[in-house]
Amino acid sequence: MTMTIERTADAIVIKLPLDFNIEEIQRFFDYLRYKELVSKSKATQEEIDNLAKEVNSQWWQENKHRFLPDA
Repeated sequence: MTMTIERTADAIVIKLPLDFNIEEIQRFFDYLRYKELVSKSKATQEEIDNLAKEVNSQWWQENKHRFLPDA
């Protein structure tokens, strides 16, 4: 079986061979979900950049002990 894509009246149907890598399929669908969510966002790039800095800073504070030797 080869991959097929079909457009119906109410859906897009994708058929894949059973030996297709399920993790790759999941990553692809996660990406599509991300694109769907982002398309509805009204956030500016500056707001997104600030949020990313805040999240990264918080992550570093919680995890730096895993990477730096004890002082």
